[in-house]
Amino acid sequence: MFAHTCTACERRQLIFSSQVTSLANTDHGIELTFTCWCGAEQTMLTGRMAEVAVAA
Repeated sequence: MFAHTCTACERRQLIFSSQVTSLANTDHGIELTFTCWCGAEQTMLTGRMAEVAVAA
C-alpha cells in the first residue's frame, strides 16, 4: 500500500496491491502501473535508480 496523487482527479489516495496492474524493471528504476480509485491508469517510477535520476 502506498499514497499517490492522481494526475486525473488530483486527489491523494491510498493505492492497494489489488490496484497494481504491472511492475517492470527498467534502466531508470521500477515502473509501477496501477489504476486509481477514479479509474484512471497511473504510472509511477520508484526504486534506487529512480532516486539517482531525481538527484541528478
